[in-house]
Amino acid sequence: MEQKLFDLIYASVLAKEHTYDGIYYTCVRTTRIFCRPSCRARTPYPQNVRFVNSSEEAIELGYRPCKRCKPEEAGKLGPDEVMAAKVDHLIERDLSCPMTLNMLAGQLAVSPFHLQKVYKRVKGYSPADHLQAVRMKEAKSLLAQDRLTVAMIARAVGFRSPSHFTVWFKRDSGCSPRDYRELTGKGIGTNE
Repeated sequence: MEQKLFDLIYASVLAKEHTYDGIYYTCVRTTRIFCRPSCRARTPYPQNVRFVNSSEEAIELGYRPCKRCKPEEAGKLGPDEVMAAKVDHLIERDLSCPMTLNMLAGQLAVSPFHLQKVYKRVKGYSPADHLQAVRMKEAKSLLAQDRLTVAMIARAVGFRSPSHFTVWFKRDSGCSPRDYRELTGKGIGTNE
C-alpha cells in the first residue's frame, strides 16, 4: 500500500471517521485484532497497523475481530449505527405508545446514558428530538386528511390528552391543530 493512501486511511482511524468502513480493515500487529477504521477503541500507533480489504483477509492473516466494533458482521454499519437504526425503528413502529429514553434503552438492553450518547453521536440529535419530529410529521399528515378528530390524532401520536397535544402542536408548529387543518384544507401550508 502506498504511503499516501496509508496516511489517508490512518487519518480516518485517528478521527474515528466512517469514511473507509467496509472498504478497509485495520489490523493491529501487537494485539492481533482487526477493527473497522472508525472503531472507538484506543488508536494504535501507525507502525503497528496494517490495512486489508476484507475481514476474511484479516482472519486468514491470523487476526481476530474486535469485540467492540464487530468488523466481521456484514454491512457497512458499525454497532453504533445499528443501535441508532433500531431506536428509529422502535420509535416509528408504534407512535401511540408512550416512549421514554429508559423504555428504549430497556428494549435494547443498554443504559439510557449510553443510548443517548451513541444515538446523538451517530445522528447529531437526541432520540427525543427524533420522536418529536416523527410525531409532528404524523400529526400533520393525519390532520391534513380530515377524517379523524383532534383527540383521535392526539392518541395516534402518543398523547393521552388532546389539550396536551394541542399545546405541544402549537408550540412546535406555530398554530393549533384545528388551524393547521383549516390551512391545509384551503391548500395553504401543505408543505409544512
